Amino acid sequence: MYKIVRREELNPAVTRIEVEAPFVAKKAKPGQFIILRVDEEGERVPFTIAGTDKEKGTVTIIFQILGATTEKLNHVKEGECIQDFVGPLGKPTELEGLKKVCVVGGGVGNAIAYPIAKALHDQGTETHVIVGFRNKDIIILEDEFKACSDKLVIMTDDGSYGKPGMVTVGLQELLESGEQYDEVITIGPMIMMKFVVKTAQAFGVKTVVSMAPIMIDGTGMCGCCRVTVGGETKFACVDGPDFDGALVDFDEAMGRSRMYFDQERAAHEHVCNLFKMEVK
Repeated sequence: MYKIVRREELNPAVTRIEVEAPFVAKKAKPGQFIILRVDEEGERVPFTIAGTDKEKGTVTIIFQILGATTEKLNHVKEGECIQDFVGPLGKPTELEGLKKVCVVGGGVGNAIAYPIAKALHDQGTETHVIVGFRNKDIIILEDEFKACSDKLVIMTDDGSYGKPGMVTVGLQELLESGEQYDEVITIGPMIMMKFVVKTAQAFGVKTVVSMAPIMIDGTGMCGCCRVTVGGETKFACVDGPDFDGALVDFDEAMGRSRMYFDQERAAHEHVCNLFKMEVK
């Protein structure tokens, strides 16, 4: 059992929890993930590691309430425990030797972008960060990004905070202004990453994407997390989650990610009704 030692609502749909998991905390690096089960009957769900405290032996994850498991996880209180917390899994993001990087995050993907930006900043890399949200009410981690960015651009779809428009607008403006990056690293919805790749490609800049397909075991055996990269089948859990974005078949990946949308929505609504009954 793994105790939740800290819990914080970052906005109405996004929660940050800190979990007591010393062996995971000792080994985890930016870009890696864990797989958890809330209880004995729970499904296995992957979450990217948003931070660690090796001295306290804790691992932080940030999640958006989208399906049945995240709804259930959001009801676990501080001081209570979850069943399983396995990791670190996947390959760490390759950061060594990079002199100037632009990190582009979208929505809750910014929870993953933050530890990468911080690691880059801590190793002395000039780090520019572009973060995107639908509106000002759901912005997360602004202060944390300010502390690890040489340049921070906040974009909102409706223009209610920062600059108006998608993250690709911010990236294009920086590239057109003459900024030259060794690499762009992007984390967020697949459709966003697809167009970040296209934007960077027009300026001859390599883009690394963090893929989060459907996943079950996290060891490459189930095959659910397969993605096509450069015409070859790769498994995000062991070969990734980071890949050269120019080689990823995003259309196929997006199609696979929507395969169980109806079932996920039904499960989410069913759990919500149960919780409502318990409250009554």
